[in-house]
Amino acid sequence: VQILSFLGGKVKVEETELKPRIGFLHDINSRNISVFINATREQDSGQYMCSVNVEDDTIRLDKNIGVINLTVLVPPAVPTCHLHGSAVVGANVTLICSSKKGKPSPMYQWQREPPTLQVFFPPAQDRARGTLKLTNLTLEMSGVYVCRAENQAGSKNCSIVLEV
Repeated sequence: VQILSFLGGKVKVEETELKPRIGFLHDINSRNISVFINATREQDSGQYMCSVNVEDDTIRLDKNIGVINLTVLVPPAVPTCHLHGSAVVGANVTLICSSKKGKPSPMYQWQREPPTLQVFFPPAQDRARGTLKLTNLTLEMSGVYVCRAENQAGSKNCSIVLEV
């Protein structure tokens, strides 16, 4: 779909959802035909092609095309934290953290908050799935557990209180 053109001395922006957010970055006579997209959205991701055709130019048409792939990163949404299992002495529980949005998919990091700061590693923690398995619970394992959902665009936290 054509979204922006300069033809016959006139700039034309096509009727797409990009219309109010796209344009040429510089005056077209500067010969720099860079474009901008404001207020990017995830759905703006995709392949964009620039084609330059000059009147009476004898260059082959397939030689004057540039292609760029745009990936709009999306920070994670605030994750939800919940407990699977019964928090009783000697039992096993799984803390689960998940975020409904994020591009690329967020990675998750569980941590127990002070006064007993504790960081977790595999196999207890699965960073891709957002799970933390706590086995053979003791009273001392009670506390506040925080999950951070993170990708290149940002991070968000949720927490859960574990009472053994």
